[in-house]
Amino acid sequence: MSRQTPSQTVGPFFAYGLVPEQYGYDLKSAFPMQLINSDDPAPRINLSGQVLDGDGNPVQDAMLEFFVEQGEDAPPLMCRVGTGTNAQCRYSVDFPRPKIVAGEAPHIDVIVTARGMLLHAITRIYLDDERQANESDPTLQRVPAERRHTLVARTHQENFYHFDVRLQGNGETVFFEL
Repeated sequence: MSRQTPSQTVGPFFAYGLVPEQYGYDLKSAFPMQLINSDDPAPRINLSGQVLDGDGNPVQDAMLEFFVEQGEDAPPLMCRVGTGTNAQCRYSVDFPRPKIVAGEAPHIDVIVTARGMLLHAITRIYLDDERQANESDPTLQRVPAERRHTLVARTHQENFYHFDVRLQGNGETVFFEL
């Protein structure tokens, strides 16, 4: 008899064990749900969107972990959010604006987990207003040109971006193997 892996058993426990504050549990979350305070003067962005299944339906119990580079001498910042506390299954996170680090365009690294996924998926989010930096980003340039748009968040107001993670199907987000 084979044993279940941790990835196969985590699904129902995302909210309670990994983002309890967001879901109103009386536990402290290990990572924050936002990466910048409202009174912080640093350049900032807001990123919002949904995790969509193969039929284009929102996934209500997905969890996203975001990593934002802040410079050569600083470790990346990390936050974690779920999609289950919003009626439209949306996430919304405030970040310090990502910086160019090691010749890579400003980007946000993302780990996606959800019920039914046996392993997490890894992707990146680039910003559409960083066109020149995106054109020289070595990782983005390795993605086939016709699929690059699946990694680019769209501006819908100044410093407000929209990005949906499409797990499969038409317009599936590019995921990376590490």
